[in-house]
Amino acid sequence: MRLLKLWFPVYIIFAFTGFIERESQAIQIPPESGKTINIGLLIQNNKSTSARHGAEMAILKANDEGGLNGIPFKLVELSMEGPWGTGSKQAVNLIFEENVVAILGSNDGRNAHLVEQVSAKARVVFVSAWSGDPTLAQAFVPWYFNCVPTDPQQTEALTEEICVKENLHKIAVVSDNDYDSKLALNSFLKKSKTSGRPDPKQFFYDDTNLDFNVLTDKIINADINGIILFGQHAGSLKIMQQIQQKKISIPVFGSLSVMGGSEFDESEWKSFENAVLISSGQWFNSNGLKFSREFQKKWGNKPGPAAAYAYDGMNLIINAVKNAGTSREQIQKYLKGVNYNGITGKIRFDDRGNRTGEVELMRIKNGIPVRVTGN
Repeated sequence: MRLLKLWFPVYIIFAFTGFIERESQAIQIPPESGKTINIGLLIQNNKSTSARHGAEMAILKANDEGGLNGIPFKLVELSMEGPWGTGSKQAVNLIFEENVVAILGSNDGRNAHLVEQVSAKARVVFVSAWSGDPTLAQAFVPWYFNCVPTDPQQTEALTEEICVKENLHKIAVVSDNDYDSKLALNSFLKKSKTSGRPDPKQFFYDDTNLDFNVLTDKIINADINGIILFGQHAGSLKIMQQIQQKKISIPVFGSLSVMGGSEFDESEWKSFENAVLISSGQWFNSNGLKFSREFQKKWGNKPGPAAAYAYDGMNLIINAVKNAGTSREQIQKYLKGVNYNGITGKIRFDDRGNRTGEVELMRIKNGIPVRVTGN
């Protein structure tokens, strides 16, 4: 870890060296001079089909409506899978080789930091559509926007529901060792400590070993009245399946990450039956239901959270281009004042690029997300 901390800034300097001389070129090139308007998509890995499909749906919809004065939008997708630092290289490729007007990212916080650094230097908008890492906004990069609620925002919603409305105080928190999972967990632990509530009991698991019999037995015997999941989807799914098999009646809650970046079949939604989760979409209104039906018709699965946020993030960029043109600076100015009603709810940004507004919760009932009232 110490070597990583030392090497990280060296890598960033090395990556930037290759395009510092081209910085002014990146700003001056008119993206509309080609036959398409290119928008970049950086996905975590080649298995991140949900985000890809959500972004593609937004592009297809925009082109069906005529693009920008007859010029079609084009999705340019690159994977960040590979050695540490691949994200910087791929962001550079999108900006200087593919000449994108903006970048949408569906990746974890560590990779999002890499893209943010490149975005700041090249002055190209980066819309993050997955990680709730609050440290992404601490650099105060004016080219960065996050359409996902941050971990502290998610913590506020979960705490209000669990500790105030349901009056549960004997809580167990369950997490893997993923970077984003740890950040989300630490946000909740910090909130618990400052509010004077009893320290939650903590359980961790290795996401390479998905046999959770022992873990769920420990949770059952821990004298608790509520469980909060902060891990990634695969582990969270196995835990929920174990809870159902063992007929555990303890209420379960979860951060956004537990639904993961994949697409869902009916059985996976039902595995989270009765769980209260951070809402990843307004599946309970007409627009959300329409999006879900169209997504399932085209791709064969229901959309997951990554699809919904990628769809909204891509539409934010497309609307910015339609209203402000292809100038990267004008796109950035437009997003600073945007007020957009998307599949995931109303999207506006504060002066650091964080999404503002209340974070909604949903409960899974009969395999269908239902809004938790009063949020």
